Amino acid sequence: MSTVKDVIVKKPSDEEAVVCKAWPTWQCEASTFDWEYTQKETCLLIEGKVTVTDGNESVSFGSGDLVIFPEELKCTWQVTEPVKKYYNFG
Repeated sequence: MSTVKDVIVKKPSDEEAVVCKAWPTWQCEASTFDWEYTQKETCLLIEGKVTVTDGNESVSFGSGDLVIFPEELKCTWQVTEPVKKYYNFG
């Protein structure tokens, strides 16, 4: 079982950013919700701030961050500023 410690948050290289911008977008308002990753997700935040917790640990990220969520992560998203992101599963 994956944990929040397995989430990777980094600034994307120029090449990574170009690739991400070809992906679909997703957005949501400030909210809190549970989520379970059944496959790896990579996303690039365009806007917003989020803290993700697995009940023991948490990780925060925001606009400009490239985030990689591992498969089999069960977590709670706390969206503190409305989010818009590019995303890709697999």
